[in-house]
Amino acid sequence: MGSTPTPAVQTAAIGAEQAWHHGAVAKAAKLSGLGVLFVAGLLLAGVVAAGGRAAQPTTTETTVETTTAPGTTESTTVTLQQTTTRRVIVPTTTTTSQENSASTTPTWVWVLLGAVALAAVGLLVALLTRRGGQGGVPGEERRRRLDGAVASWIAQGWALDNQTADSAVLRRGAEVMLVAVDEAGNVSARPLSQ
Repeated sequence: MGSTPTPAVQTAAIGAEQAWHHGAVAKAAKLSGLGVLFVAGLLLAGVVAAGGRAAQPTTTETTVETTTAPGTTESTTVTLQQTTTRRVIVPTTTTTSQENSASTTPTWVWVLLGAVALAAVGLLVALLTRRGGQGGVPGEERRRRLDGAVASWIAQGWALDNQTADSAVLRRGAEVMLVAVDEAGNVSARPLSQ
């Protein structure tokens, strides 16, 4: 008989697949966070631009002419540049219902759009924070799923070589296969090299 992989080798093989999956989720979460920060920065820039101060440069030129003798004139020009910052406060105006009737979008449409946006954000958060170990399938159910998968392979001519709580090694001649169930209850089968 060939060598039988140890449970540590089987666990390492399953762990590599799970690490790849969670690495992709972590990258997606980082990109989403970066997008949220970008949008927040744009909104902050818009608020600052709308309520900011306006700087206006002022240039003053002064020319002094002096006559010293008949027919000769001396001219001196002095240029002074000054920047003045001015805050303009705009008085608030109140609108009446007659003036507000120009809006053609009903209130219920805005409420519906807000609810859809919240649902989309909630769905995105739920998908990005979903982990295999949290809220996974109980151990008894994983064992039942593994037993069902092993029974299916045995019916196709494979023999059980070794079985643990979450994986089984099957053999048919020189072929060896690992059947495993992860914490989410997904069953996978892949050939093992000898």
